[in-house]
Amino acid sequence: MENNVLAIILAGGAGERLQPLTRYRAKPSVPFGGKYRIIDFTLSNCLHSGLRRILVLTQYKSHSLHKHLRDGWSVFNPELGEYITPVPAQMRNGEKWYQGTADAIHQNQYLIRRSNAEWTIILSGDHIYRMDYASMLRTHQSLGADATVACMKVGIDEASQFGIMGVDENRRITRFEEKPEVVTPCVDDAEHAHASLGIYIFSTKLLIDILEQDSQDDTSSHDFGKDILPQLIHSHRVCAHYFGEVEGRVSPDNYWRDVGTIDSFYQANMDLLKPIPPMDLYQRDWPIRSYQLQTPPARAVPGDSGTEGVFINSMLAGGAVISGGNVDHSILFQNIFIDDQALISNSVIFSNVKVGKKVRLNNCIVDKHVTIPEGEVIGFDPVRDGERFSVSDKGVVVIPKDYIF
Repeated sequence: MENNVLAIILAGGAGERLQPLTRYRAKPSVPFGGKYRIIDFTLSNCLHSGLRRILVLTQYKSHSLHKHLRDGWSVFNPELGEYITPVPAQMRNGEKWYQGTADAIHQNQYLIRRSNAEWTIILSGDHIYRMDYASMLRTHQSLGADATVACMKVGIDEASQFGIMGVDENRRITRFEEKPEVVTPCVDDAEHAHASLGIYIFSTKLLIDILEQDSQDDTSSHDFGKDILPQLIHSHRVCAHYFGEVEGRVSPDNYWRDVGTIDSFYQANMDLLKPIPPMDLYQRDWPIRSYQLQTPPARAVPGDSGTEGVFINSMLAGGAVISGGNVDHSILFQNIFIDDQALISNSVIFSNVKVGKKVRLNNCIVDKHVTIPEGEVIGFDPVRDGERFSVSDKGVVVIPKDYIF
């Protein structure tokens, strides 16, 4: 990709709907898929797309995210003008923290100006997908757009969760409504609507100008979906890039997920365990990079009772030990210990968790540094689970980080 492109990743969200997983960390740094953090997918896309100048705007409980960027993403050479730089909120333009997605970028316009980039691509750090941003830039250039928005078709029943766009035959966006109550479908497909993925490319000069204007509007919520784009489509050429249309090699499954709730996060993890997963983590030509903790190999061994350690249709990270337990349709992160005759099913267990003897877990997410005592049963009695833990709308039980039984 051209050297005159700056990427900005918005990674300051509190992720309130992911509580308690976001109690101690920002949403983009929530663990995912046995060894990754959510932000690794966006950063890997940048890496493979040839983006070498990346700003990561952080705010909410950002220590874990900053540490992950330091440990896993110090991969570029500053002497060549390459960088992945975390930028915490600094109140440079007043006495307020970031007030919205547009305000977050406006408060860091000095970094944008200093980059001398011709184009700026704005990304979110909390989605799971593969995408070639270079192809989107080619769309932006070929259409002569002032701004370009990545979109995909979603069903009418779920469209109200997104920014919904109207697109004409020349790919020009004619309408933009953020999470509308009444959804207008595609012109040629009454069952679907064009949904924004929160991925934008702007001509940098235009971006700086419109953010400056927006900052002076006291009625604005300073958000791209709510304020910037609905106005910009009337005054400038704003076009659509269709996700998956030209990324067939990159993302043959066209998989994109917003993991903003416990249920969507859980389901995205469970998707990885399907016989043919909708996102293939083993795709060799577009690997997802992350910080790799140095751990011994995972293993399954007989427990004290002589019962063999067994895992069925599961993912195990390094350092996981199944000592006479049974793990079925679950994802285990690093340094997990499953003790004798424990039964783990349909669960996601983060790093450094010890599961005691004869424990039974079903439909659970267990956060880091938890020891579950012998004989504990979780995920079978909704009433008792609800008295102790957070339980999602679909019955997923979340045991929070550092929980003490």
